[in-house]
Amino acid sequence: MAQSAYIYLVDGSAASALTLDELKEHLDRYKEQTSLTGRQLGWDYAASAFPYSVETKPEGEGKWFYLKGLNPLYKYILFGVGTKTEGDKEKAYVQVTLPDDATHGDKSKGNELCKYLARRLKAELRLFNGRTMYFNPRK
Repeated sequence: MAQSAYIYLVDGSAASALTLDELKEHLDRYKEQTSLTGRQLGWDYAASAFPYSVETKPEGEGKWFYLKGLNPLYKYILFGVGTKTEGDKEKAYVQVTLPDDATHGDKSKGNELCKYLARRLKAELRLFNGRTMYFNPRK
């Protein structure tokens, strides 16, 4: 059964909504940061930190995209954006899904990418195991 993690954009988040293009920009920033870290360390850390290529399919245009693994340890991670209504408020979210044939490496990278995105967006993160992490400023 596929597993999903959700990044909810709540009050106090850095953004109130997110598009797929903005999500791809955040992932590009992650790749850039890891390549700079690798340059400082003197090895190709970017290839290990982000072993995926960003792919889209015509049926998912504007709704979702996926990361395709570049080596046998990684297969796929799907990313999508949407909104849901809670009470009288509309809450934007990013859904990160691991398909049935995802590997342990995909789950680890999915958790890592979710934490990175939630920290950057100051959002609430519901992990694949159902636990919640709060990166948003709360009082």
